[in-house]
Amino acid sequence: MGDRALDERIMRLERPHASLWKYYVIRAILTGPGIVATLPYLFFRYHTLRYRFDEEGIHMRFGILFRREINLTYARIQDIHLKSGFIQRWLGLADVEVQTASGSATAEIVIEGFKEFAEIRDFLYTRMRGYQAQRVSPKAPSTPPTNNELKTLLTGIRDELRRTREALEAKMLPPPNV
Repeated sequence: MGDRALDERIMRLERPHASLWKYYVIRAILTGPGIVATLPYLFFRYHTLRYRFDEEGIHMRFGILFRREINLTYARIQDIHLKSGFIQRWLGLADVEVQTASGSATAEIVIEGFKEFAEIRDFLYTRMRGYQAQRVSPKAPSTPPTNNELKTLLTGIRDELRRTREALEAKMLPPPNV
């Protein structure tokens, strides 16, 4: 799949897959009596969870009574991890944990509920590394330097280094006796 096709596919993602709701139900059942509090929380989280991937970064929001919104630019991303438990793997899901240099031990944002988790990770890695910024705009095409331009540049660097070395050597020599 081409880079542009992958970018467009990821940028269209907004709502988590229905398998996330199944995962939440299983998690709530496994809490035993805690299901009374856990299931309503997970129900509202699933139905309000929204993501947006755009040119600037990742945007995530969820919640009814206590709305939480997270906006994270690609430039702030330090590391990306995939995490999936047994049940998540069975359902074809994984969490994409995005970490920043905020100093927190936990992920800044956890993208959950997508079966395209590997593509999301790859998309974020290319954005994190500045792949899009390196693309050349069609208005100002860049051409690689010619051999003569490289030779001139390297000759200038050599001459500057030579002058710097000579200046340092002149400062280190003892003054002549008069």
